[in-house]
Amino acid sequence: MRRLMLMLGLILSALPAFAVQPGEILKDPALEARARALSVELRCLVCQSQSIDDSDATIAHDLRVLVRERLQAGDSDEAVKAFLVDRYGEYVLLRPRLTWHTIVLWGAPPALLLVGGVLAFGLFRRRRATAATELTQDEQARVEALLAREE
Repeated sequence: MRRLMLMLGLILSALPAFAVQPGEILKDPALEARARALSVELRCLVCQSQSIDDSDATIAHDLRVLVRERLQAGDSDEAVKAFLVDRYGEYVLLRPRLTWHTIVLWGAPPALLLVGGVLAFGLFRRRRATAATELTQDEQARVEALLAREE
């Protein structure tokens, strides 16, 4: 049973590695490491939430090959990213850059969290304020009458 669990664990831990085909791997280990690091940062255009390193889609394969070709041609990591952004847009980056047109993407979560916190605080204070109000004389008399009836 232990061997079966160990085998299953090893197979599941190696699943992302199946996306990169043996024919794609570069001979130079340094270039291959750079290619893998870049592949983790680039989005598969079909899968949307996977990097091209994890995806088995045909376009992910094509992008992995393109990244390796650009690296072999002597491009820097930033030049490869710039080439892909020029070709496919900012969407190809899993972590978009902070620019004027992505400020909403980066600023919306903290802004929504802040607005929600302010609203929750305001509602809490209002509810607390209404709970702390004193009873009118009529209400006080009714409460005393009810308590007297129970005794």
